[in-house]
Amino acid sequence: MGDNSAAAKLSGIRQIVNLKGLAQKWQQVYVGPELQRFIIPTSYLSHSLFKLLLEKTEEEFEFDHSGALTIPCEIETFKFLLKCIENNPKVDQPVESSLRNILVLLEPVGYCWQPQDLLPKPESRNFYNEIIELQEQNKGIPDDQMVVLVGDMITKMAQPTYHTLLNTLDGVSDLSGVSLSPWAMWTRAWSAEENRHGDVLNKYLYLTGRLDMKSIEYTIQYLIGSGMDAQFENNPYLAYIYFSFQERVSTISYGKNAMLAEKYGDTQLSKICSSIAEDERIHETAYAKIVEKLFEVDPSTTILALANMIKKKFKMPGHLMYDGKHVNIFENYSSVADRLEIYSVGDYGDILEYFIGRWEVSKLIGLSGDGHIAQDFVCNLPIELKRFEVIREDQRGSSTIPFSWIFGKHIQV
Repeated sequence: MGDNSAAAKLSGIRQIVNLKGLAQKWQQVYVGPELQRFIIPTSYLSHSLFKLLLEKTEEEFEFDHSGALTIPCEIETFKFLLKCIENNPKVDQPVESSLRNILVLLEPVGYCWQPQDLLPKPESRNFYNEIIELQEQNKGIPDDQMVVLVGDMITKMAQPTYHTLLNTLDGVSDLSGVSLSPWAMWTRAWSAEENRHGDVLNKYLYLTGRLDMKSIEYTIQYLIGSGMDAQFENNPYLAYIYFSFQERVSTISYGKNAMLAEKYGDTQLSKICSSIAEDERIHETAYAKIVEKLFEVDPSTTILALANMIKKKFKMPGHLMYDGKHVNIFENYSSVADRLEIYSVGDYGDILEYFIGRWEVSKLIGLSGDGHIAQDFVCNLPIELKRFEVIREDQRGSSTIPFSWIFGKHIQV
């Protein structure tokens, strides 16, 4: 009887030891605002993709990783990352891997700011007083800056066009509309984040009471209906270079709008523009990382694509803008932005110089003959742009143009 009891105890101890060993191979993870629990293999923690996710978590939220992990990541995105790790435990395709790594730059919806966080709250008893306060603050914003803000907002409201362009690129298209490929997941989530920008600006500008909203609404409908001639040729190299530049343009212009709003006493507008600028900075980082990887794996094709987009002059997203009356409204709005130095030719030169440095274009080796020619063209261009900027400053006029968005008031361009 005693021997049986000892054997039973020994068997029980062995089972406990085995269970502890098994438990040590698994890790609890709580994901997103819902804190949904996942049990994952501890081996996943050493995967480069998971490490990047943990680094982002610690950097932005300073979470304590002892015990169960809590990760601020969208649940569907987390599921996809687990699938990537499961299918590619050691080696990933380089560009695909790079794109998977940028998925962690997307904030879970529950952690994102929403337009209502930055606007008067309709459920509040002080709603009307908050609108009056918003309008009082906005009185200090000059009409020319209001024109630039309207043009920026209209460009943002055409987000469906930009989503469509990314969604039809060769090799990265999403024919189903619900694909779980990293390209498709990034495009949908990026579009969703960008959509908030046009939404908050539209509501804010409406509440100021200073604008002809019907004229603005016409312009939005015309622009979405007209589309955009980005000249990507369905080429993802061209598209990701283009969006790297455009996101940096937005980071700079919204940052400058925020500073001007602060200068003129509109703290609410300043906060809105600062919030948008920070989003754009993150999006710029994502697109720049993709191009960085393209330069690493295919430098000749990528430098040719960069030279190609530069020669096409990086057409701005809203270049087909029309209000039903003035065919040159985009050019006029752009001239006002240039005069106010919210976005100017000088900024374009600085952006080009920045990306030449970030992507180490001058250091590229192993290029084809055409690649070397493109490299020389790109690296010498910032000098030419600085000369052009000086000439442009000397030639700037002082004519005024009526803008329908502000009831036909004349603005210097």
